Amino acid sequence: MTYFGFVLKGLMRRPLRTGLTLMALATAIGSVMALSGVAEGFTESFRGVYESHRVDVVVSREGSADRLSSSLEESYVAQVTSVEGVAHAAGVLLETLSAEEQQVYGIPAMGMRTDSWLFTDYAMPDREQIDVSATAGEHDGEAKHAGEVFLGENLAKRLDVSMGETLALFDEPYLVAGVFQSGSVWENGSMILPLSQLQQLTGRDGQITYINVLVNESIDASQVQSVVHRIQQVDAKLLPLATDEFVRSDTRMQLAGAMAWMTSTIALLVGAIGTLNTMMMSVLERTGEIGILRAIGWPAKRIAGVILCESVILALLASLIGGIGAALLLQLLATSDATAGMLQPTMAANVWLRGIVVGLGIGILGASLPIWRASQMRPTDALRHHG
Repeated sequence: MTYFGFVLKGLMRRPLRTGLTLMALATAIGSVMALSGVAEGFTESFRGVYESHRVDVVVSREGSADRLSSSLEESYVAQVTSVEGVAHAAGVLLETLSAEEQQVYGIPAMGMRTDSWLFTDYAMPDREQIDVSATAGEHDGEAKHAGEVFLGENLAKRLDVSMGETLALFDEPYLVAGVFQSGSVWENGSMILPLSQLQQLTGRDGQITYINVLVNESIDASQVQSVVHRIQQVDAKLLPLATDEFVRSDTRMQLAGAMAWMTSTIALLVGAIGTLNTMMMSVLERTGEIGILRAIGWPAKRIAGVILCESVILALLASLIGGIGAALLLQLLATSDATAGMLQPTMAANVWLRGIVVGLGIGILGASLPIWRASQMRPTDALRHHG
């Protein structure tokens, strides 16, 4: 019998058992890849919020446990703008609102000055210029709209609201004055309100969450840290970080990655046990065959190679099936109501590589005990078992 013939025979000896093991292992590897893809997707969506506007530095409050809910005085924007090397600075108040009439909850809301560089960076070709005070009713003299709101294109579709229509926030009517497009998936699922209006709505007068900073074009990437240092000198309460460092060190992103791996561990354990069981049973069922091969001159290393080859083939097939399943799942999640506008589906090369490495690791681990068992067989004992 040829080497590969023996490998194939081993895999097909119990096709049902092999198939069930393959599905279990594919599920385990697919879970790792899907959860890693979700974590990567959230990180990419978060990074895209800043990269889409070419933000170089993000300033939050020093010592804040959650930088996305930190609180700074709005007056810091002018002080940061005056720092040498800073071209533009814009304060952003980040909150979460709900459109109860449409039963859409947890909508990211960004408050910013409508005369800032950041607001004008959003593509809103059909924006309506309104004067809220001039939209009073004919009889009661009260404004028909409490203010204006701008919706990301994905959020507008989700709410089924168009420009010029009204959106209720806290039981107050707000005019949809524009629908914007952003390079960030997360922003396309959010809304923008004028800073003063969001401050009033949420009871955070004079406050912002963070400051987005653009440095002068003459400053290259290696000099950004010098600008960060000068901003830090403005006030000890300020924590300026280069954008990439801000994203990488964010607590939510770190927790997302940690939770993905912690959850995946259970699936990996199940896959490893299933592979070990399949390979061990394969060895025990072929004790006689192994004895014959040893008797005709096959060395223990070659027998071990056969078992390892079978396990690796299972692992590679499982990685392929699991990866395809994970990619389909991410696409489904990205289009669901629960995660629309929040998750950027991504199955980057590093996610595929991670899945293959994990699969091979399980394959090698699952084959280790059967290899040891086969190597301990003496030809005479194996032949006696065969007889």
